[in-house]
Amino acid sequence: MKDLGRVHVESFLEMMSAERGAAVNTLQSYERDLDDLRSFLHGRSIRLTEAASGDLGAYLGSLSAQGFKPSSQARRLAAMRQFYKFLYAEGLRTDDPTGILDAPKKGRSLPKTMGVEEVTKLLTQAETEAADPAPGQLHRMRMLALLELLYATGMRVSELVSLPARVLDQEGRFLMIRGKGNKERLVPLSQSAIAALKSYGRMLASENAASKQPQESPWLFPAASKEGYLPRQVFARDLKNLAIRAGLTPSMISPHVMRHAFASHLLANGADLRVVQELLGHSDISTTQIYTHVLEERLQQLVHTHHPLAKQAKKHE
Repeated sequence: MKDLGRVHVESFLEMMSAERGAAVNTLQSYERDLDDLRSFLHGRSIRLTEAASGDLGAYLGSLSAQGFKPSSQARRLAAMRQFYKFLYAEGLRTDDPTGILDAPKKGRSLPKTMGVEEVTKLLTQAETEAADPAPGQLHRMRMLALLELLYATGMRVSELVSLPARVLDQEGRFLMIRGKGNKERLVPLSQSAIAALKSYGRMLASENAASKQPQESPWLFPAASKEGYLPRQVFARDLKNLAIRAGLTPSMISPHVMRHAFASHLLANGADLRVVQELLGHSDISTTQIYTHVLEERLQQLVHTHHPLAKQAKKHE
């Protein structure tokens, strides 16, 4: 009997285009994936339209053996599901063989982070440059204030660059941050962050007075942008340039990596996961749990150091 697999694939792609409005790239991707599946099944003497769940599972297994990432395997499975649902809807099959197939598990990648030594190098470089009285000092003091605030609070970069100027008027060691969904949270500031903020604020006020601007900006980090404050892309670019001057690898450093460093370093030094969740502004604890690898390392170290059996083992070494 003639294999009509290719014909049915073309009919499927026509349906996806006409009825679902699928993009050209999506159609091309489905076509490549289904052609690859058809070649695999042909090698097993199985027609595309007659494949069973076990055959399709074997195909996914072969992708895994070839080193395909879980995301690539999941995309192939999505194409297969759409195709076999189409065959079922058209009466060309009496079942959907993809119904019992499990999607490949995607390993949750750990966030990039920085060690305490790297953060110290970055802050030291920023502090040294901020102390230089040469022209452009306000820009350098702004970078120091941005970094100190970021590492002290773990703010999202969007929250950081859009801080209001009234922050300069507040007293005390806490900062109110307006995050996602306009939710507010209170975060503590370090002494170095407070000092950098005050120094930057004094120079900003001095330069504003010297330029005789008719109206002061409502933003802490004003800029000639559409929003009126420092664009996060500009901060990210300046941060990478600072990293180069500090002798660090720029590709490993970004405002988001600094946020991860804040969380990781807190956990490594004994902070509770729910406290870190609150400080980061995560609405769900599961989002914060990407840092549990830090907790696991710390717990292993605590057990190894303090557990009675571990102490006895050390005596016998």
